[in-house]
Amino acid sequence: MGRKTPLPPLVRGTSQQGLDVGHGVLTEQVGRAIRAWRGVGVRHNALRATALVVGLSILLIILGWVCGGITGIKLGIVIVALVNGLIYLFGDTMALRAMHARPVSEIEQPELYRIVRELATEARQPMPRLYLSPTKAPNAFTTGWNRRRAALCCTTGLLSLLNERELRGVIAHELTHLRKGDTIVGTVAAMLALSITSLTALSLLLPLADSDDEDGHDLLQGLLFLVVGPIAAAVIRAAVGRAQEYAADEAAARLTGDPIGLANALHRIEVVSRVHPLPVHRGLLTSAHLMVAHPFAGQREGRIFAVHPPTRERIRRLHALAQRWNCE
Repeated sequence: MGRKTPLPPLVRGTSQQGLDVGHGVLTEQVGRAIRAWRGVGVRHNALRATALVVGLSILLIILGWVCGGITGIKLGIVIVALVNGLIYLFGDTMALRAMHARPVSEIEQPELYRIVRELATEARQPMPRLYLSPTKAPNAFTTGWNRRRAALCCTTGLLSLLNERELRGVIAHELTHLRKGDTIVGTVAAMLALSITSLTALSLLLPLADSDDEDGHDLLQGLLFLVVGPIAAAVIRAAVGRAQEYAADEAAARLTGDPIGLANALHRIEVVSRVHPLPVHRGLLTSAHLMVAHPFAGQREGRIFAVHPPTRERIRRLHALAQRWNCE
């Protein structure tokens, strides 16, 4: 898996195999959770994604009517059709492209394949396609319209940072998002937000005193982003809530039987992300909510797109869960 970065673990106490909890109890808990979520969560999130697309489409057409009457309506319909077409065709690969991810084979990453296969089997869901992103920023995300077409991407920084126990927690978290259909809403929100922030490219079409003045275009793009950035962030916040991250954390802990493994992973990712953050650009900003942890820790430009709960609170809840299980 690569050389591990020597960071001190957040806590001690539980073994590599997880908490000392009865296997039968955990298996039954996982089974109940899977039966409760199967189908219901996916349908709910599919409806949320549809409502998001329809709502913004209607809003855009109304805006076209207000600004340009019948001509504006026609233009709005064209834009809506174009955006929806892009979502359908490229939505499930947008984040992979932004991260320069490539498919990875089992020969290249046998340990990663083993861990994902074990957890997917335990969760009773298809194994996703695996991708690797060549960046030192430690993170992971899932994307895809359904569980059978899903993809899970890990960065090289994540694989070199975490030990197996911690990596299992991260992968279980991402598999939970796939099982519940969270990636459907997240993917749609990412594409809509990217479409909105792409309006900053209009600065290239506007005449300036000096058409070769790159500084002028950069300044105008920055000003346009100040306008459309909050709108794009609002779209993401409307689709993605902190509650679903807390729920995925707990479900991942139940799947692995080890809340502390995920807690330690979140701690390490938070620390190293401040040293090796992702570069700030539209494709990554609008995909940040898909990551297991906010990838722009400490960066002012990324704060507006920060929808993850505070890492400290996520860790606290996982510790509380571990203590509760130890008492059973």
